[in-house]
Amino acid sequence: MSSADDRGNVNGRAGRRNGGTTVKEFIQKVQSCQPSLNDSLEGEIQAFLFKEDLLHTYDDLTKVNPVTPTTVLKCLQARYNVRVFYTHAGCTLVALNPFQPIPDLYSLDVMKEYHCAPQPQEFKPHIFIVAEEAYRNVQSQLAPVNQSLVVSGESGAGKTWTSRCLMKYYATVAASSSLVKSQDTVERIERRVLDSNPIMEAFGNACTLRNNNSSRFGKYIQLQLDRFQLLVGASVQTYLLEKTRVACQPANERNFHIFYQMMKGATEEQRKEWKMPHEQHFMWLPNAEKTIEEDCFHETLKAMIHLGINTERQRQIFQVLAGILQLGNVNFSSLTDESKPCDLEEQSKDFLQRAAELLCVPADELHTCLRVMTLKAGKQSVLKPCTQAECSMRRDCLAKVIYAQLFEWLVTLINNSICADSSTWCNFIGVLDVYGFECFQVNNLEQLCINYANEKLQQHFVAHYLRAQQDEYVSEGLQWSFVKYQDNQSCLDLIEGSPISVFSLLNEESRLNRASDAKTLRVRLEKELSDNANISWDKFSKVPHFTVAHYAGKVSYQIQGMVEKNKDPVPPELISLLQKSNNSLLHQLFTDKETEIPTTKGLSKVTVVSKFKNSLERLMMILHSTTPHYTRCIKPNPDCQPLTFKKEEVIMQLEACGIVETIHISAAVLTHLALFSQLDLLEEQRKKIQSQCAFTIQCCWLRYQRCRRHARRQSATLIQAVVRSWLVRKQVQRWNRAAAVIQNTWRKWRVRFGKNMYHLSHIQEPVTVRGWPMGLALASAPSITMSLTATGFQKVMSVMASLNLPSRRGEYKVKTNQCTQELASIRAQPKGSVKLHCQRSPLLYADRQPDLKREVTGFNEILLEKTLRPDEILQ
Repeated sequence: MSSADDRGNVNGRAGRRNGGTTVKEFIQKVQSCQPSLNDSLEGEIQAFLFKEDLLHTYDDLTKVNPVTPTTVLKCLQARYNVRVFYTHAGCTLVALNPFQPIPDLYSLDVMKEYHCAPQPQEFKPHIFIVAEEAYRNVQSQLAPVNQSLVVSGESGAGKTWTSRCLMKYYATVAASSSLVKSQDTVERIERRVLDSNPIMEAFGNACTLRNNNSSRFGKYIQLQLDRFQLLVGASVQTYLLEKTRVACQPANERNFHIFYQMMKGATEEQRKEWKMPHEQHFMWLPNAEKTIEEDCFHETLKAMIHLGINTERQRQIFQVLAGILQLGNVNFSSLTDESKPCDLEEQSKDFLQRAAELLCVPADELHTCLRVMTLKAGKQSVLKPCTQAECSMRRDCLAKVIYAQLFEWLVTLINNSICADSSTWCNFIGVLDVYGFECFQVNNLEQLCINYANEKLQQHFVAHYLRAQQDEYVSEGLQWSFVKYQDNQSCLDLIEGSPISVFSLLNEESRLNRASDAKTLRVRLEKELSDNANISWDKFSKVPHFTVAHYAGKVSYQIQGMVEKNKDPVPPELISLLQKSNNSLLHQLFTDKETEIPTTKGLSKVTVVSKFKNSLERLMMILHSTTPHYTRCIKPNPDCQPLTFKKEEVIMQLEACGIVETIHISAAVLTHLALFSQLDLLEEQRKKIQSQCAFTIQCCWLRYQRCRRHARRQSATLIQAVVRSWLVRKQVQRWNRAAAVIQNTWRKWRVRFGKNMYHLSHIQEPVTVRGWPMGLALASAPSITMSLTATGFQKVMSVMASLNLPSRRGEYKVKTNQCTQELASIRAQPKGSVKLHCQRSPLLYADRQPDLKREVTGFNEILLEKTLRPDEILQ
């Protein structure tokens, strides 16, 4: 039985169980608050859940009846227990993280199976169905052609793995043809696109409490396709790297993967070069004893080689990273005399020396920059000793700015390596892997920005599907009972709204030339934003904070340190120090960024939240211009345990991301459409009609082009024929005029010079001669002198004499061909050629051996026509 039939039967059963009412009426009853209806709903739920052995067969949650958080949760749990991890939920795919490898779930054979299927939707739910649908949308070229795959979910739900599977799928199905490029080129593109993942994850991901491979930055990967829908390149856009993790790791969490990869995968020679002996402990590498799957140093090195990072460049990168780790072990002692700089702790001197050597900067200058700040007083510079806290802050700032610039350089290098020229690609499929919703014990500016990004993505989903779909039904005149859903616009207004919002107040405080005060900022927030129901405060808390009611739950943000993080100041003397580095990579990173260095006052008009907001708005513009496909990743348990399903954990995520509302709308849509036709049939008919229309348009266009080409060809042929005809007529006219001039001249000459003396020599054998007009003869013949008259027998004799013929009867023959050809010509067959010397003759030469059988045409025909009369024929 088809899925459409299943939906019809489910809806039919719903109607019968409710006394013949429609599903729309049933939904309206469910939404009411009367106790009798609640009892009825409870009965429906129990009746549905009674068939527990069939719950795992519901591959689309729109078939669930009734749609409640309980029934949806039970179906997902039943499918998870039988190791089925993907389920359709209307327009969304729900993916449950198994937290362990599943053999053959993402194999090459499975990819080909979904790619080659006529109707992939008829197969079991899978992430490859979403990927194939987006790919076929690009092939159909129906606007908007570009596609976006939005992978959302909280940290640890499996977003990074899902994005990796999507990229592998497109690298396989869209780069498997060698029709356009050689197979080596295709494999190189595929390998480079896939090898960008290990590097990005090594430098941008970290192990957190909720996820061993948590993305600490957002990325949008555009897979670039040419007009044949083949993968020709890719580009990566990144958002808000959590660079504070370099110098400050939350409790029981780790630093970025790359540091642990270096510690566990380096050879003895590399450890010696990086000054990292086995017994050394690094303060910025907590939980180093924990081993996870991502601690694979050789895979990162292999990816670097494939992307064109040579051995020397790799050595420079790892030297910089090792220098950052050595900085983490540099500590300062506190002094009571604030007029003097803080001294290094005794054990820290060696670490400072190692850091300076690895960063290739003078150790004394590094020592001074960390302990003394330079202040500008007019045109003069004033040196001020730093307190212990300020020294630690400058040390952390140095490490963070180096790592952030190195990460940005890697992203640029990856883009230069895998990005195709704009002329070679025309469409793209974007894969969005952004940080999941976060709520820790201590949340600061990083969590505020991350959760703000998730709010924007949730709004995109609400605007694109939930709100837009219902508005479309109303505009089409369908009877529709609106399904309530959670609209998070008020929360976004609180965070980013204008003129007053959390971001605007935070930026205003950051641009003031004074030290920030957490209590002052809290008072301003409470005063300006107290009217918004999405923000609240705990008045009895000693730590200044504010609480935001997000779509996924309430999160309390600590105000202390938030303003300084938003300023993100970088002391200019640190930048100047790094520009002097003998490490060519480090020197390049900060020389190229010289124009972006903030002023000496430490103030910058571009704050962290304003920069992040602008980049996120550009991302949303891209998403709105594409066709989106949603995948909601669900984390089944908080401890990342394999095949463990915690109901409380899952139900919170289902309610937060609006899955139940999505199913409500999708199921109600199917019910309304069932009154007229089934949704699948309508979609099939719509695609068929669109295909027919496209085919008709193509036929008309091709016919128009061919008719136009035919008309142009006919016009060109006609023009050419007319031109050729005109040229021939002009040529013939010139010939006629020339022939008339020649004939007139010859007649005048013949009349005037009737008698002339010619020289004649002896010819040894008789020949057959055909008469030509006088003056035409063969060149270079022996000559004689004789008397010649103009007509009669004397003319014949003159011809004989000019050809050196003996006067013996019967040994020569003179005739003309006027009777048959209307021409007169001389045909001579002696070995030598004959030349007739004629005084003032305009015609000196003739054809040496003309063909006796073919007609004389062209110039000779015009020239010699009717020059002799028939009565001049002699035998």
